[in-house]
Amino acid sequence: MSTFLYRLGKSAYSKPWYFLGVWIIILGVVGALLGVNGIQSSSEMKIEGTESQKVLDMLAEELPAAAGGQASVAFTAPDGERLDTPERVAVLMKAINEVYGMEYVINPADLAAQAAAAAGQGAAADPSAAGQTDAAAQAAAAGQAGASDQTAASDQAAAAAQAAAAAQAASGAPYGALMADGVPVPGVMLSADGRIALFQFQFTVQQTSLPSNVPDDIIAAVTEVEQAGSGITAIPSDSLKSMPAIGSTEAIGVAVAAVVLFITLGSVVAAGLPLITALLGVAISVGGAFALSSVIQMNDITPILAVMIGLAVGIDYSLFIVNRQRRLILDEKLDAKEAASRAVGTAGSAVFFAGLTVIIALCGMLVIGIGFLSTMAMVAAVSVLITVLLSLTLLPALLGLVGEKIVTAKARAKNTATASKEHSGFSHRWANITVKYRWVIIILVVLVLGTAAIPVTKMELGIPSGASANLDTAARQSYDITSEGFGEGFNGPLLLVAQPVNPSDKISMETLGGLVQGLQSHDNVTLVSPMGVNETGDIAIISLIPKTGPTDTETRDLVQDLRDPSYTLAADNNVTLGVTGFTAINIDMSSKLSEAFPVYIGIIVVLSLIILLLVFRSVIVPIKATVGFVLSILATFGLTTAVYQWGWMHSLFGFDTGGPLLSFMPILVTGILYGLAMDYQVFLVSSMREAYVHGRHGNDSIIHGYDLASRVVLAAGVIMVSVFAGFIFAPDAMIKQIGFALAFGILIDAFLIRMTLVPAVMAVFGDKAWWLPKWLDRLLPNLDVEGDKLIAKLNAESGRKH
Repeated sequence: MSTFLYRLGKSAYSKPWYFLGVWIIILGVVGALLGVNGIQSSSEMKIEGTESQKVLDMLAEELPAAAGGQASVAFTAPDGERLDTPERVAVLMKAINEVYGMEYVINPADLAAQAAAAAGQGAAADPSAAGQTDAAAQAAAAGQAGASDQTAASDQAAAAAQAAAAAQAASGAPYGALMADGVPVPGVMLSADGRIALFQFQFTVQQTSLPSNVPDDIIAAVTEVEQAGSGITAIPSDSLKSMPAIGSTEAIGVAVAAVVLFITLGSVVAAGLPLITALLGVAISVGGAFALSSVIQMNDITPILAVMIGLAVGIDYSLFIVNRQRRLILDEKLDAKEAASRAVGTAGSAVFFAGLTVIIALCGMLVIGIGFLSTMAMVAAVSVLITVLLSLTLLPALLGLVGEKIVTAKARAKNTATASKEHSGFSHRWANITVKYRWVIIILVVLVLGTAAIPVTKMELGIPSGASANLDTAARQSYDITSEGFGEGFNGPLLLVAQPVNPSDKISMETLGGLVQGLQSHDNVTLVSPMGVNETGDIAIISLIPKTGPTDTETRDLVQDLRDPSYTLAADNNVTLGVTGFTAINIDMSSKLSEAFPVYIGIIVVLSLIILLLVFRSVIVPIKATVGFVLSILATFGLTTAVYQWGWMHSLFGFDTGGPLLSFMPILVTGILYGLAMDYQVFLVSSMREAYVHGRHGNDSIIHGYDLASRVVLAAGVIMVSVFAGFIFAPDAMIKQIGFALAFGILIDAFLIRMTLVPAVMAVFGDKAWWLPKWLDRLLPNLDVEGDKLIAKLNAESGRKH
């Protein structure tokens, strides 16, 4: 491997424009595809096979109108005033009717007319239906009132809904329907004090399938009430807001990376090369992903993740090679061409296998079988692959253009002056400390990380909602106002689907009424509204509002109760109940991902042992590295739980309220951190093994290898932490959590595990750390990551020439 990469590096250095031309052509092709296909992405995070998704898929086939997403808008009047004055009601009705007239929005008056007609047919066929309860009458009206200018059937539905609204008011509920000309306004609830109105409506498709102009048009329509001088404020819910694109916060990380590169490499030219390589890698990988987005469904977070990883590893890999070239020029007095070729052959081998570990870790997510997560993993893996290829081809070509200027005359003079002080730097002193006080270091690191990991036992997973958004956002204001006027449950309605146990049976209005009454009696149910029955009469749709919020444990328990095959209400009515809706989908997603997480950890541990066994040809090193990674990942999730779930130091990290952690964050972060942790493991320990292979033993090989690699590992760690930390202050809660976990994960793994714990543990084992059974030594291929064979070959060739 090292010999091949040496030749590749020399070829790129000698003929830079050939390699530059190829990458410029690739970038041009990506740009052309992007221009032709455009950019398409969605916020959809669907997991096939979950109970809620099965119900949703069935509805999409049997009753498409009921399978659409839901949204809401909260209207408020000034303190002490009411919304239900004639003037304000007229303003509200204008906006509401405009929304109901839009494409993709369901008008409940149409459903009410259909349900009333179906109820009339049922009554004609069964005269006993005329004596049904009020709940059954409400079911016949589909729980949604019509307008006063509808047909007779619609008038009947409106009258029934009006009666239901009166009954609801009489029951003492702290809210009721907003009335216009004595008729309930469809889909609008009014708080008890009359100050807050909640307008809830449904789309014919899921939000992720809506054209981008539809939410914008709805927001424009409802916010017109604020321009009418009525004093009304309109606050759209979180579901009408598109996820923010990549912002400017990551530029901070890039700026810090540039400073670190300049300090590490000593010149603007040398520092600029890793940045150029990383930015080009991001442009090609993210641009390529967007260019294919019309063919492959891509989540909004996917390109942001690719930017995170592409910038971080792109800068780090190039830094490692450029730093090695500079050391060869300064320490071994090689010319720039030979130094670049050897750097690609030796450091490039470490880069290749480090990148391979990241790619394998990301591709390991495919085993879990979750579609949107697999797409994220593949895009990120391709981003890393492109970065590795750029580091091994484009970077030496750029070094060829720079030539001897990669090391300034000032740097050469400074190196000559300080050559005698090679072992007097901080890294040498720190290596000696960790080796000398190895047991104290090991105990302290384990205690610190073990303490940081304690909150993991209380970690809760979910999808961040308006409840955890910042106080000054519309999403949070909408959530709080809705909770104030109607209860937290109105922020997370559930959609129930009832089907007869016997497929040949039909769901009568009496059965539907019984279901509504029974569900209403559940301890954690606020409101139950029947939405109608399909034309064949074998599917009934019911809207249910819990008392608790969408991310509360009690809401999850309610969903489980409703789905329980032994649930008495379903058994008594001879039906099965399915539960879906945004809240149920998020509950199922979190449950599925929680189950998959231990499996993925197992995959990572096995991969770690195999890859490191091949790279280091040692039994102890892979075990040590894997245990260290497990410690760092547990501590990372512990800190993330304490900050983003419990709300510790929330003001420092730019958010107001804690909440559940992003459900797919643990798997995603584990895969990325594993790959990056193994980068540092390869960079640092390969230097120690290189010292050992070249004749140094015991603590001498550990300290010497640490001296050679610690500076670049330190710089790489600072760069990655800076890049990821830039995302902590992004406006979206999901990106914040991912950025925090990655930044602190790197901070822990690079500085506490690799640069502190690793040399201490290596000192405990000494030369035995490189022990490998002879039978296994014969079976394993020699990858020559340290470039020992390459150096021997070059030395032999040099000897023959002389």
